[in-house]
Amino acid sequence: MSEDMAGYIDHTLLKPEATGEDIIKLCREARENRFYSVCINSSYLETAVSELKGSGVKICVVVGFPLGAATTAVKSFETAEAIAGGAEEIDMVLHIGALKSGNEQYVIDDISAVVRAAAGKTVKVIIETGLLTEEEKGLACRLVKQAGAHFVKNSSGFGPGGATIADILLMREAVGPELGVKASAGVRTVKDARAMIKAGATRIGTSAGIRIMEEM
Repeated sequence: MSEDMAGYIDHTLLKPEATGEDIIKLCREARENRFYSVCINSSYLETAVSELKGSGVKICVVVGFPLGAATTAVKSFETAEAIAGGAEEIDMVLHIGALKSGNEQYVIDDISAVVRAAAGKTVKVIIETGLLTEEEKGLACRLVKQAGAHFVKNSSGFGPGGATIADILLMREAVGPELGVKASAGVRTVKDARAMIKAGATRIGTSAGIRIMEEM
């Protein structure tokens, strides 16, 4: 059962004050616990590749993070550079302002460009549910699906609020069984993680992976 839980976890460190030593520690913990991936900022990609070589732990890099308001060209460049450097998954932030402005085509094109730049690798789209109405949450999920991404994710961890059962249920209903759903921000205990999985999450983004495993 513990290994099953480990396979859900993206072991995450995105704090601006994170040091190289912190990233090395994160990677070693991920290797030891057989987490699904580490989720990091792109400047530490080379370190993670070195630390995780041969481990089976994937490397996820964030793009357009944490605001989502960079241009599509910038997001695409970030993505292509990360993939070329060894990233196997991309967590991008949706352009929240475009969504709220009703510019659905911009949102779709923005995501689609990152999907193309990822060259077949998994793309998760952070929709920042804490900034959205219920209607906007559902719309965001549908646009993510239409754009060809592989996951919806509720939060960057830098916006208001965190993962809630209600949001994960809504996201799962909106994307159906075809896409993954990642619950992130505030998932700190094994009870939290199990509740999110029951609600429809297929991945857990957390900095509390070690605590969760210790509670198993």
